[in-house]
Amino acid sequence: MNRRDFMHVVGKGASALMLAQLPTFGRPVSAEALLAPGLDVAVKKRLADAALNAAKSKGASYADVRIGRYLNQFIITRENKVQSIINTESYGVGVRVIVDGCWGFAAVSDAKTEAELAKAAEKAVAMAKANVLLSDEPVQLAPQKGFGEITWKTPIQKNAFEIPIKEKVDLLMTVNGAAMNNGANFVNSQFFFVNEQKYFASTDGSYIDQDVHRQWPGFTVTAIDPKTGKFETRDALSAPVGMGYEYLQVNPSDKITGITTRYNKGYDMLEDVVAAAKQAKQKLSAKSVEAGKYDLVLDPSHTWLTIHESVGHPLELDRVLGYEANFAGTSFATLDKWKSKNFNYGSKQVDLFADKTQVGSLGAVGYDDEGVQTKRWDLVKDGTLVNYMATRDQVHIVGENESQGCSYADSWGTVQFQRMANVSLAAGKEPLSVDELIKDVKKGIYIIGDSSYSIDQQRYNFQFSGQLAYEIKNGQIAGMLKDVAYQSNTQEFWNSCVKVCDERDFRLGGSFFDGKGQPIQSNAVSHGSATARFNGVNVINTGRKI
Repeated sequence: MNRRDFMHVVGKGASALMLAQLPTFGRPVSAEALLAPGLDVAVKKRLADAALNAAKSKGASYADVRIGRYLNQFIITRENKVQSIINTESYGVGVRVIVDGCWGFAAVSDAKTEAELAKAAEKAVAMAKANVLLSDEPVQLAPQKGFGEITWKTPIQKNAFEIPIKEKVDLLMTVNGAAMNNGANFVNSQFFFVNEQKYFASTDGSYIDQDVHRQWPGFTVTAIDPKTGKFETRDALSAPVGMGYEYLQVNPSDKITGITTRYNKGYDMLEDVVAAAKQAKQKLSAKSVEAGKYDLVLDPSHTWLTIHESVGHPLELDRVLGYEANFAGTSFATLDKWKSKNFNYGSKQVDLFADKTQVGSLGAVGYDDEGVQTKRWDLVKDGTLVNYMATRDQVHIVGENESQGCSYADSWGTVQFQRMANVSLAAGKEPLSVDELIKDVKKGIYIIGDSSYSIDQQRYNFQFSGQLAYEIKNGQIAGMLKDVAYQSNTQEFWNSCVKVCDERDFRLGGSFFDGKGQPIQSNAVSHGSATARFNGVNVINTGRKI
């Protein structure tokens, strides 16, 4: 994969943040190598025990071991050409310990002997002992029971790595051809497939073997006005998901009809690209929006990003405490607001929850990277802030004695730390369709898909735009708009939420590459909602004269 291709693809999820991460994708391998079995679970247990025993013998009061094999496949095309097919594999071991109340960590690549793991554990202990000199207070780990030997797998129907590359390339070529035949001047399309094979063991008595699958199909179509040279684009409305290849073989019952076909459980890439090519052309002649106050009707393909930036990041406890500020700043939702027990985050219609168990989501795992069983919990209930996202060494700060399972490392070679769970807006409790939501909007805009955004370093003041925007007049769609962006702050925006469609319309979106930390790590996380209405939001015109 050359730099241009990589920047184009990851720019959709994390700008250029992942560029520094490229080596961690691993060494190039054949497609067949991605299907080769990893180490037997009995071998992994023996290796883990060697590290745990070495750590305890050197003075560690706690230790955990992560044996990881990370597989990736990238297929990138443009018009009638395949630009890149990259398969990578990365294998290694990370050991984390506590000695005299301080953390230590060490990692080693390609380690497959007990002696190598014992040596890594000894290095981690040495690091922890050195850190004692800099420590102000000891680590306080929440209690965690051991689960013994246990396995968990993403519930997939078809392993994407088992699908022949030719079949996947043929699908992308068909998608590209359909775009060009329906008015696109350019089209890029791609598949990302990921398989994380993670083994966790700890002195708590857990030996957890997990097999995690994720994928992200996508495209960008471009239409050009030959008279003016101006252009418009439309990205795929797919969601990156924690599913198998069956996601790309949608059943008719999984579709929700509307202005553009939307998807709940599967994704018809060909149908979407045909719509995208036509809509990109329509955007060239669409009416430019008149700035002012509008009632916004926001599709889940758009809302996921607003949730991610204005709820997910500010409710990460390390940001709240000021321990973390890289790439997303700190947080306005400080501890004093939570302690008050009445901080108004949104309207009574707003219930926001974290959930690491959502089937099909990017963040779904059985156990986090500290061996904590995952769960669902409330963040905002009836508009009031009630909780944060935290790890074993943080939850005592918010008066809890059980971790929420928010620890994640993007590689065997990186230390696990607090990462965002799947965060979603709960669907409305009363039956409500999108058409019913729109019919009493007098002056509004319907926004579909995510696009550009900006938000301040406390996750408070923000601006968002979308892929598609439609004017709503007196309860009817009146035509396409362009140059649409809305501005608000987190509290005003979520307090303007007046209605949310019911569970039938609930869909997940998400980020495949969410950067955090220094050195940077990347994780994948989903955010769900049903279509929602927000009244009286300030809309600006982003158009520029050339």
